Amino acid sequence: MSFKKLIEPLKDSLKSKGFNEPLPLQKQILSKIKGGASLFVMAPKDSGKTTSIVISVIQKLKNAFEDAPRALIFVKDKQAALDLELEFNAFKRGTDLRIYCAYDEHNIDTQRDEIYDGVDVVIATPKRLNKIFFLNGINLNKLQMCIVEDASFLFRNNNLAEVTRTPESIGKCQYLVFSDKFDARFERWQESFMYNAQVIKL
Repeated sequence: MSFKKLIEPLKDSLKSKGFNEPLPLQKQILSKIKGGASLFVMAPKDSGKTTSIVISVIQKLKNAFEDAPRALIFVKDKQAALDLELEFNAFKRGTDLRIYCAYDEHNIDTQRDEIYDGVDVVIATPKRLNKIFFLNGINLNKLQMCIVEDASFLFRNNNLAEVTRTPESIGKCQYLVFSDKFDARFERWQESFMYNAQVIKL
């Protein structure tokens, strides 16, 4: 997919940052994501995985809408959440999308209240997301995209179990898992909520 098919604010942001053509990975996956496919994306560092997430989410959601989040992105820790938020802020100019980070080193009641006030994209660590969910602090019923950035972190500290719990609480949704390499432990997901996912390897 070329950048020409993106919404105008996103095209303008990409152009201002010197992104004139999609990277090879982006040519492979952006149109599939836009079409609603669930994907396991395996590609090396610096191949454009994170930018693909940001472009795809902004393109799909376009603008702020109601209160419940429509995209949920799991990350390994606070720093990864803040880094991804910066990426979104750099590319979402011209839209009014609301991005929110939820991580362990912050007051959970404050996070619950701020999410309740209305957000479009939640970037969260798995443990904190589940704690907020079980406090009835986040409505996942409107979720359109559930994404895992850099999924290798899932195999530490029980994160895989925490993330696997989430699809049990949501209905029809697009799932995107990004990683440097495919891990056999992902196969459990292929048999459950990602049973129809395509595997893309660069």
